[in-house]
Amino acid sequence: MSKLIAQQPPEFNNLQDERLYRKQRLAAALRLFAHYGFDEGVAGHITVRDPELSDHFWVNPFGMYFGHIRVSDLLLVNHLGEVVEGKKTVNGAAFAIHSRIHQARQDIISAAHAHSLYGKAWSSLGRLLDPITQDACAFYLDHALFEDYTGVVLDFETGDRIAATLGEKKAIILRNHGLLTVGHSVDEAAWWFITMDRSCQVQLMAEAVGKPILIEPNVASLTYSQVGNDYLGWLSFQSLYDKIVHLEPDLLD
Repeated sequence: MSKLIAQQPPEFNNLQDERLYRKQRLAAALRLFAHYGFDEGVAGHITVRDPELSDHFWVNPFGMYFGHIRVSDLLLVNHLGEVVEGKKTVNGAAFAIHSRIHQARQDIISAAHAHSLYGKAWSSLGRLLDPITQDACAFYLDHALFEDYTGVVLDFETGDRIAATLGEKKAIILRNHGLLTVGHSVDEAAWWFITMDRSCQVQLMAEAVGKPILIEPNVASLTYSQVGNDYLGWLSFQSLYDKIVHLEPDLLD
């Protein structure tokens, strides 16, 4: 009987292949965000650091529906907020937030933010998520709360404060705003956002009918080590990538 070999992140022999891989993952993540209903007008953005120009990142164009974005539509933006590749406009809020997070967290490859329904609803409560399910334990002691809502984020000072509050964690709840997640790949950042929004939905539903029973701290910590690590974040995205490419192969154009 052969030993089961778990799927592993790819390794690359050249920067061109790695850049294309990251862009394909980014376009797929944006299509999936549309699939899950995370779009809200012009709001929302996912970024991925360029593998060669580490102070540049790829991002979706401002005002373009997530569900229409292809690899060829993505923008490359430098540390000054200038579009150096692509013909569309960058979202000012995307740059103000993501540039500061990428600068503060050199370990982070990707960041995802959208105005998802349940993320917005939960953010209005100004609370962290509780460990009430196995999936929610992925964020146990690994997400932060930014409590200072001052309007649309268009300035570096607010972006810096968001990055500082995020610290070394994988996610942050922006009060009265929504969710933001980060990862060591687009796959990971996108998956954390998807499952975090669902965790918000579950806690809202549970609290609507009663008082949820919290998982004990030692068990929550153990479960976090099982479902909240970088590899599981990456792996959990793989079947979703396969699904969206099968359904909408034009995203690779």
